[in-house]
Amino acid sequence: MTESEPRHPPLVETSGLGKSYGSITAVQDLNLSVRRGEVYGFLGPNGAGKTTTLRMLLGLIRPSSGTATVLGETPGSPQGLQGVGALVESPAFYPYLSGRDNLRVMARYCGAQIPRVDEALGQVELSGRANDKFKKYSLGMKQRLGVAAALLKDPELLILDEPTNGLDPKGMAGMRALIRRIGRGERTVLLSSHLLGEVEQVCNRVGVIHRGELVMEGTVNELRGGGGILVKAEPLEKAKEIAVGLDGVEGAQITDGMLMLEADPSRAAEVNAWLVEAGLRVSELRPVERSLEDAFLELTGGETV
Repeated sequence: MTESEPRHPPLVETSGLGKSYGSITAVQDLNLSVRRGEVYGFLGPNGAGKTTTLRMLLGLIRPSSGTATVLGETPGSPQGLQGVGALVESPAFYPYLSGRDNLRVMARYCGAQIPRVDEALGQVELSGRANDKFKKYSLGMKQRLGVAAALLKDPELLILDEPTNGLDPKGMAGMRALIRRIGRGERTVLLSSHLLGEVEQVCNRVGVIHRGELVMEGTVNELRGGGGILVKAEPLEKAKEIAVGLDGVEGAQITDGMLMLEADPSRAAEVNAWLVEAGLRVSELRPVERSLEDAFLELTGGETV
């Protein structure tokens, strides 16, 4: 086994997974793999099929085609669900019960020990507001209580569907910090999101879904690709002509008076030496990384999130 290979079987694995509603295909031929101990970002525009996929993984809806395993079990089986906590769409609680009492009700239903209630409230930093009625909670607090409910069984796998939806910037930052914290160690987090910054800050690996199909899976750096080198030189057209013939330069284009080279950014010094040796006047040259947004737009055909 090489260093790049996972040491354990994937916690979540799908093969050719699909879901159709009549003539409408929500998810098709989906093959994803979520490894133990990682925060996996399931990234895609609204309506791409993220929630439908999570519902299939939880056994809430049946797939139309393909297979899936969650913790080595069939989705929705009691054995598999025992190790899974999930927050899919908006959390729903009794408005006139306190946060603590809502979790106590849920603990009885899911077979969790009552002492886990206060532990889960502490994990999401709601201990100080645990006795307040749910109806008095802010949206951010309601989302955090939803995460606490998902943590009641101290699950091996935590599935979160757009947990920052509707939150203000402070609430979003708090939720991202919470996800990073609870995703440490052996626990695995599968996070669905349409927010590029969220995925970039929180996730180890990413799967991009577009119109129901997985179009890319890998680390954030793999998703971005190799980046390039930005050059300002005179004469610019001559610089382009020379650059496209250089070793390691796969393409070149002039944009806004600058030459953008498709090349490994680490070769910037070599490119500079070649251009100067050719008699060009180089006034600026710097490596640039392709943004996650650029990569996402390329993978989804320009469709925005």
